[in-house]
Amino acid sequence: MTMIESAAHLLDEAEGSLLHDLRLQHRAARLRSTRASHGADAPLTLGQAVADTVAATMGSWRFIIIQSALLTAWIVLNVTAFVERWDPYPFILLNLALSFQAAYAAPFIMMSQNRQQDIDRKAAESDYKINIKAELEIELLHQKLDQLRESEVLQLSKAVAELTHLLHETKDELAALRQSK
Repeated sequence: MTMIESAAHLLDEAEGSLLHDLRLQHRAARLRSTRASHGADAPLTLGQAVADTVAATMGSWRFIIIQSALLTAWIVLNVTAFVERWDPYPFILLNLALSFQAAYAAPFIMMSQNRQQDIDRKAAESDYKINIKAELEIELLHQKLDQLRESEVLQLSKAVAELTHLLHETKDELAALRQSK
């Protein structure tokens, strides 16, 4: 066995073991996803549920429209009210309320984004492993096709050699028959 053949053999063994490991991981992941779809996965903690709800609420058009309407009403009532101006023009109380809202909303949104980022990272890792597995499977299929092609070429070469041999024998027999006449 040459050095190249031994290196190729080692590479085939490494690819085979990697493919085997990926198949096992894929089966385990499929089993986990089946369990998760049936509710066997761990439920969200209270903090995760609150963070997701706050992020979903504050990231909606409904929230933006309602908040815009409230801000417009606040400003209009304070500018046009002749008697009780509870927050005159620079709207310091309004700025304080919006700052308070932003200070509490930002951490909730960040927690939700971090959790979603973890989910996306796990999905990307899974996709990467599936892509590697598919690549190895395709490579194995190519190897099998190459082996089939090589065996077919070998069989065709043998058939051509046999036919050539038969042709030469037939030619020799015809030549012998012509000479005997």
